[in-house]
Amino acid sequence: MRITMPTAVIEGTQLTVMPFRADAVIGTMSVPTLVQLVPSPRREEDTKTLNAASGAVRRHAELRALVQRALKSTQKGKNVGSYAEYIADGVNGELGAGWSTPPITFWHAGPLAALSDELLPGTGLRTVTITPGTSVVAIDGETQTTAWHELYDDPERFGLTYAELAQVRVPFELYVDLSVADARQIFYDRNVQGVAVAKNLAMSMDQRDFATRLAHRVAEAVKMDIDGRLVPFTKFVNASKRQVGKAEPEVVTLSAMRALVITAIYGKGGLSRSAETVHEDELPAATTSEQVERCVVPVLARLIAEHSAHFLSRSALTAPAVLAGLGIAVHHTTPWADPSNALSADALDRLLAGIRWEREARYWDGVAAKAGVSGRLNFSGGVKDSGGRVADALLYPGTEAGRRIRGQ
Repeated sequence: MRITMPTAVIEGTQLTVMPFRADAVIGTMSVPTLVQLVPSPRREEDTKTLNAASGAVRRHAELRALVQRALKSTQKGKNVGSYAEYIADGVNGELGAGWSTPPITFWHAGPLAALSDELLPGTGLRTVTITPGTSVVAIDGETQTTAWHELYDDPERFGLTYAELAQVRVPFELYVDLSVADARQIFYDRNVQGVAVAKNLAMSMDQRDFATRLAHRVAEAVKMDIDGRLVPFTKFVNASKRQVGKAEPEVVTLSAMRALVITAIYGKGGLSRSAETVHEDELPAATTSEQVERCVVPVLARLIAEHSAHFLSRSALTAPAVLAGLGIAVHHTTPWADPSNALSADALDRLLAGIRWEREARYWDGVAAKAGVSGRLNFSGGVKDSGGRVADALLYPGTEAGRRIRGQ
């Protein structure tokens, strides 16, 4: 008598997915599944840990090295801790709905163990099975993958529990049975083909940044008189570009408004902060966020309203460096400014009264802009390059630059 063997059962991790091409699917997985399926990249770069690891983990590390860059001693690795804290804040509800992590791109190095039929006809939903020990590598989103490992290794350190992490769903896309060459190409395309967002522009989108919030409030506080009709200044602020085109209705960028706010708060010290997040606990000594807002917003709103014609005509006043210089001058009127350089609001108005805001080389060449061979001005020098020179010209009328911008 021969004993028949049981019907083969395919074991492994099952994921519910939606195919979007013949060799790729999308879906979500739990955090426990993620950390079980994909080994920690940080541990795979630890020689001692790797030597003691299983053969499957060592093989995974070798494969990962073919398609990924190193974490150790790189900025990528340094970002893991802050990324984990960001995710923890989001999971804890501290960021409201204003937080997000992109889907992680995984590479399944080999064929799937099993692919089911459609779970519900017409939906495209299927179940894929990944056998234990199969190499699944993050070819895009590895910093996030490492951050999830950090969170799951010690959730209490981040104010979380295993139960809370188990409820989180992590979006992913999974490429199946691709060659190493194809996986490398996807890594290249994801990291090189996209255009990086300029840091100043990115900062102007950060609603948790104190300076960005104040820039919005300043714009909201101003009403422009257009043919007898009051129009909110927000209509003339472009929040999505580094520069405003001639054919566009906006006259100034939000990043330029942010530079105005930052220098009004910090003075010349704000020039180096234009591309940094402004936290409320980093405001000038003996000030609060409420005090800074009560002081800065009305002053800047008044100046914009009084110079509305210069803004609408796209004069030199709309250039980021000029606005930064103006912010430095405004800083001297704040209660927290150095008393030896303090200015009254009336004194500031007198200093600004004679400024020639026209975009002409005879006024702004060498101060906030450079004139080309044709005489056309280029204001692209930037906040850090020219903001200080503009401030000195505004504050000291007797200097050569001060006389120049006053047409003397």
